[in-house]
Amino acid sequence: MSSQERSSTPTREATAASTDPETALETARRQLDRVAAQLDVDDAVIERLEHPAAVHEVTVPLERDDGSVEVFTGYRAQHDSVRGPYKGGLRYHPDVTRDECVGLSMWMSWKCAVMDLPFGGAKGGIVVEPKSLSDDEKERLTRRFAQEIRDVIGPNTDIPAPDMGTDPQTMAWLMDAYSMQEGETIPGVVTGKPPVVGGSYGREEAPGRSVAIVTRETCEYYDYPLAETTVAVQGFGSVGANAARLLAEWGATVVAVSDVNGAVYDPDGIDVADIPSHDEEPEAVTEFATSVGDGTDGVRRLSNDDLLELDVDVLVPAAVGNVITADNADAIAADIVVEGANGPTTFAADTILAERGIRVIPDILANAGGVTVSYFEWLQDINRRAWSLERVNEELESEMVTAWTALKDEVEERNVTWRDAAYAVALDRIAEAHEMRGLWP
Repeated sequence: MSSQERSSTPTREATAASTDPETALETARRQLDRVAAQLDVDDAVIERLEHPAAVHEVTVPLERDDGSVEVFTGYRAQHDSVRGPYKGGLRYHPDVTRDECVGLSMWMSWKCAVMDLPFGGAKGGIVVEPKSLSDDEKERLTRRFAQEIRDVIGPNTDIPAPDMGTDPQTMAWLMDAYSMQEGETIPGVVTGKPPVVGGSYGREEAPGRSVAIVTRETCEYYDYPLAETTVAVQGFGSVGANAARLLAEWGATVVAVSDVNGAVYDPDGIDVADIPSHDEEPEAVTEFATSVGDGTDGVRRLSNDDLLELDVDVLVPAAVGNVITADNADAIAADIVVEGANGPTTFAADTILAERGIRVIPDILANAGGVTVSYFEWLQDINRRAWSLERVNEELESEMVTAWTALKDEVEERNVTWRDAAYAVALDRIAEAHEMRGLWP
């Protein structure tokens, strides 16, 4: 694809006309092409970045508790390793696909480059409904999957981490299975483990903490004092809950939160510290909404779609992808959108929000606390020396502010959106690394 072809980005009308769900891969490639047309980057480098270096597909047999055997499909997409080992999450979800893994691995490449981490992007998963698995079945599935992908992962090759449907325990099983086959304990093969087996303090809370840090910096930049700022958070899982709690602690008024069943809105603010996250207690938001009633002092229950359209200063979509689309982008009433989830805004919606002057802080910066503390964990594993929670949080604060400042400078210098600024910074760093290393042979 030539630079001239790339410059012909889809118009608002063309992109908004499609009603088909946009895949992560489609979004990632459109975002890449949009920014590549604005930069002086070798076409050959862009062409390479349009595609993953490798996608591994495996079958994973599992003996169920009743003695039957079921076969699942697993993937590991590895996008680009020019700056270091592949890095990215591992999800268990019935909607996992090859293309989803490729698209998310591309986002991980940009995210690592935005944070200036020595990693490239990867993503993987198993096509399974994790709620259908007993704990023993999940352990057996994980250990067998570790064996199936053992040749393509490693502390200097590809380092998985938790994602949807997986958790620190999953990473501990994967690390143990890999280590047993290698004949030595290798904690650095995964991140997001429990601290007792080489995990880092603060890793689980890190994506939500980074969302809060980026929100704070952005609000200050645009003259929204946190004490006078209203926030709505879609998704009260680990990311959304930790972001909401920190923002409330720093003075913001969180007026709405939601879980999969719906949302609760209180114009006077919700005491989010008293609501367990979805990980801590599933459906806690639903129970809270039931307990406070509806219509009392302005409190009311909403759908997740309604939450997105609330008239607030800051909207944090922290649940799933593709929730802000061409269908609802014109109804978004927030002044600032901070993406807590991966890919919550489609390409078409992003165009509409930009035209409306709504600032969107992209996921590849906002939730990058997860991969950043994963990097800290990797360093701790290599050096066999644990950091305190205080040091982790201090280092994360420094890294996030540095990355945010680099994007802010790009926004000011080139008069572009925050997403375009993030991609510009990422592509400049990745392209320079490719040019320095060259193409072998």
